[in-house]
Amino acid sequence: MNLIEDIIFGIIQGITEPLPISSSGHLVLLKNIFNTNIGNDLNFEIIANFGSFLAILIIFWKDIMKLITSFFTYLTNKKKKKECKADFKYCWLIVIGSIPVGIAGILLKDKIENILTGPKILGIAFLITATALFLVRKANGKKEDKDITYKDAIIIGFLQMIALFPGISRSGTVLVGCLLCGLSRKSSLKYTFMLYFPVSVASMGLGLLDLLEAGNISQLIIPYIAGLSASAIVTYFSYQWLSNWVQKGKLWKFSIYCFLLGIFVLFYFR
Repeated sequence: MNLIEDIIFGIIQGITEPLPISSSGHLVLLKNIFNTNIGNDLNFEIIANFGSFLAILIIFWKDIMKLITSFFTYLTNKKKKKECKADFKYCWLIVIGSIPVGIAGILLKDKIENILTGPKILGIAFLITATALFLVRKANGKKEDKDITYKDAIIIGFLQMIALFPGISRSGTVLVGCLLCGLSRKSSLKYTFMLYFPVSVASMGLGLLDLLEAGNISQLIIPYIAGLSASAIVTYFSYQWLSNWVQKGKLWKFSIYCFLLGIFVLFYFR
């Protein structure tokens, strides 16, 4: 890849990572349409994902620090247990919601990517994402952060497993799961991206090992920094776009995009 390609695909990663339209699906699609090696460039994928991770970390920094502080305060300070109880429980909700996809990722991710990355499968996956988003277009439950149950976390966690299939959006799947469990749009959005961090950290940790083993990134520092920067900046603004549309009940617009994209893929690669 050259500098321009890194920036372009960094922008694409930044747009598609937070939005419920599948970043992995778009990268696989672009690989097939333009016959580029981006889909096979593990180094770039790690770098671009890290850019998105940094942007979302900045957005949720206060929430994350509050949860971490409350978690350890609950364990070490008996006098403050009551005021930290809700955050302590929320931390466990994140853990429980992350376990199913973590296990499935270890056992099945490589097999899924090797078998189910064909263009036609990708088109069907986009249509599934479109259908799911359309079904919850009017959903807006009453559960807030403190009302999420362990049962909700388990259900949402299992739904998140579906996003291992390229073309099935992780953020979209989790948002749908949250809304179906009766969470408010605000709480759904927060929990969706709280679950993003364990998955992202785990995948980047595994990818980093491969990156270090490759040992050939020194000559690509400038292009990769450009790609990371593009990904981080665009992810930040893409999340603001998603947040605005979720709050206004406009998920159906992403549904239309995924539906049209799915139809295009099926016809283009027929």
